[in-house]
Amino acid sequence: MKTGSAQLSLSRFLTREHHRIHLIGVAGSGMSGIAALLLELGHQVSGSDKSISLEVERLQRLGLQFFPQHRAQDAVEAELIVYSSAIKSDNPILVSARQLETRAARRAEALAAIMQGKRGIIIGGMHGKTTTSAMAAHVLREGGLHPSHYVGAEIPILGQNAHWDPRGEFFVAEGDESDGTIRCFHPEHILVLNIEPEHLDFYEDLTEIEGVFHQLIGQTSGKVFFCADDAVATRVCQSDRSVSYGFGESVDYRAQDVSLQDFASIFSVFRQGQKLGEARLNVPGRHNVQNAVGVIALATELGIPFEKIAKALPKFRHARRRFEIKYASDRFLLVDDYAHHPTEIRATLAAARSTGRNRVLTMFQPHRYTRTKALRQEFGAAFDQADRVVITDVYPASEPPIPGISGRTIADAISAHGHRGVTYQSRFAHVHHDVGNMLASGDLVLSLGAGNIHEQLSILAAGLVVAEKLKGIVGEEGEVRLHEPMAKHTTLRVGGPAQFWIEPRTEKAFAELIRFCRRENHPLFVIGRGSNLLVRDGGITGVVVHPCGGEFDDIAVNENEITAGVGAKLKQVAYAGRDAGIGGLEWMEGIPGEVGGALRMNAGAMGGQTFEHVVSVRVLDPEGNAKTMTPSEMEVYYRHVPTLEKNYAVSAIFRGVPGGKDEIVRKLEESQHKRKTTQPAASSAGCIFKNPGNIPAGKLVDELGLKNCAIGKARVSEVHGNFIVNDGGATAAEMLKLIAKIQATAREKRGVELQTEVQIVGEEE
Repeated sequence: MKTGSAQLSLSRFLTREHHRIHLIGVAGSGMSGIAALLLELGHQVSGSDKSISLEVERLQRLGLQFFPQHRAQDAVEAELIVYSSAIKSDNPILVSARQLETRAARRAEALAAIMQGKRGIIIGGMHGKTTTSAMAAHVLREGGLHPSHYVGAEIPILGQNAHWDPRGEFFVAEGDESDGTIRCFHPEHILVLNIEPEHLDFYEDLTEIEGVFHQLIGQTSGKVFFCADDAVATRVCQSDRSVSYGFGESVDYRAQDVSLQDFASIFSVFRQGQKLGEARLNVPGRHNVQNAVGVIALATELGIPFEKIAKALPKFRHARRRFEIKYASDRFLLVDDYAHHPTEIRATLAAARSTGRNRVLTMFQPHRYTRTKALRQEFGAAFDQADRVVITDVYPASEPPIPGISGRTIADAISAHGHRGVTYQSRFAHVHHDVGNMLASGDLVLSLGAGNIHEQLSILAAGLVVAEKLKGIVGEEGEVRLHEPMAKHTTLRVGGPAQFWIEPRTEKAFAELIRFCRRENHPLFVIGRGSNLLVRDGGITGVVVHPCGGEFDDIAVNENEITAGVGAKLKQVAYAGRDAGIGGLEWMEGIPGEVGGALRMNAGAMGGQTFEHVVSVRVLDPEGNAKTMTPSEMEVYYRHVPTLEKNYAVSAIFRGVPGGKDEIVRKLEESQHKRKTTQPAASSAGCIFKNPGNIPAGKLVDELGLKNCAIGKARVSEVHGNFIVNDGGATAAEMLKLIAKIQATAREKRGVELQTEVQIVGEEE
């Protein structure tokens, strides 16, 4: 670490001369800020990283030479190498710099040296630095002081995360205490937000952290602003040159009469008991009011009139990933926040709760194994204001794993604390599935974490754009759900999620869904009860329509004909026939499906099949136009009706024969008895294979000795060889492996090619 004359020499090198400078890890938010400052100071700047960011692309337009790898030859002409603490000592550019004796400086050393040319103001603390430093730079700019600034995130209202302004005296910077390099700074003023046990992968304990802040205070020539609501900050910072702020009665600058209104806060500001006026902040949360009072104290002590401060504050907007709204509609609000420490999480959840939404659903990605291990109990108590919480695995941030420490560690701690709405999702890509399926109108979804959890929120937001359009089509009476588990909608009880699960209640809504999917190029799949369906574990991409309720459940009788919607159960049609004295449909009692599926598969039982009794089918064609078709106009085969692959049935007319009620009841009971005695009670999809012709498939499986054969939780029924049952928790992959084993055995031992009767759809996981 450079001090004294060495730091002054580096300051002159960076602020008064022009040189060739290379930055290792330039795509990071902190390093890209240094690059921006160096370019504005007139240096020839290059940088390397393994990935590129939008900020780097902007800097390239300003003159940055970017290299997508860390190669020594790309920095060989550099007169200074700047690197962050995340860069390892064996980095090839650092190795080359040592060999060539090229000057090198850590990020904080470079920033501290640049600040030497200005009146420095450091914003420090474990939480809230980025928001508060951005707010301070904004208020000072609006107050006419033309400050330079350096903030560790994208700042829309400031235009960029770092800026050198030659007109002004002041330089506002976020001070990073995580690696101890905050010791590098010798500012005029500091503003300390809070001091807590944090970054315990670097520090031994809180005492060591306090020592770093004591050193920074000793290197500060002017005033020390601190939040008096924080006991440790008060103990460390209080002195004859300190300025206190907060909510307490004895502070120098106090916020009172705080009113939290959705995404705004209105409060009164007092200076040593005298009211300065009223302020409005258009970012939510009591903690941000606290931060704003610190900025007000700083700006006032620098001579900016309160009227200018109060005029500037309502214009302030959050930095990226600080309560950043990613999606908003009348029904849903999605917000992303960088919070990754228990204190930050509690504050952000309080802000979310203050918006007045029905529920707060939270997806959280722990950051670093060391933090997860050290603060597991604090994390356990941090989610009380979240209605539902989904925890994914740890974002390592280059740390090696710690045995026994994972996202489950925190999920277990939250459960132990008494929260009943927490789940652990080890598969990161499935987090948006879990949260999306929980959604109900009026919910706020919050993504929390310093890693890449915001990507899952963005995917969810993209899905909601489509889901909201679909909801507009089906109306209030219809259902729209995201990532609905197909295991809930198939009798086999397996299958991954449907991307969009839709339940229209009217033919008109169904027709418009068809047109929408055609227009927007979304795959469309229609499902009935799911009694002859096996959905793969990856689920179904696109729109899955389940016409049910409303018009689709209607059944009407006219003489010997029964008109039924596709959502009506087959057994309901059979019993409607019984009540009207219509026979010939009793076999339907033995099929646990709906009219729509029976039409699609030409389902049958007890020697009867669907299209033997169909008079006509009302369908919607691929353009959503309605028409009526007779069986003679359709392709109809055994267990397969190709016409209904592109045309979607909405109702059908079945014709029976007049019959005596006693005889109909006898046949219904016979059908019911046969189903109960010859078919398993466990979850199944009905017959798995088509009968090969010369022998029933069930008998063939029995003769092959495969009854009760199992793979995982998928098992051939001991009751009927053509049924595969789910013993509880089976996967589609297990079902498919068992099907393949039966087919291979039949081929090898009997030369029979068994074809599946069950419809297999969806994506592999």
